[in-house]
Amino acid sequence: MVYLDEHVGYLEELVHELGSHGLVARVVRTGSGDPAFLRVVNPQAASLSENVTCALAPEGRDHYYLWSWGERMHRVGDPGAAAAKVARVLEAHRH
Repeated sequence: MVYLDEHVGYLEELVHELGSHGLVARVVRTGSGDPAFLRVVNPQAASLSENVTCALAPEGRDHYYLWSWGERMHRVGDPGAAAAKVARVLEAHRH
């Protein structure tokens, strides 16, 4: 399906950007018909992780990266900005 392949492409673009923030990410394809998602982990604190998906907005104009709970994170046209948001969320804070 071209539509799903397009989403995987967007996720792979985000993998590259996340790497520049020191995060480890990989595209996961379940093979069960569920959409692919991106598993992101902070290697400095492995308990800090997030799953990112990609979907067309309901109004059908733009594709977005989505947080694991389904909230829009950022348009796919700027994976660098999306990566910065994920990096802030998964940042290990020192006390």
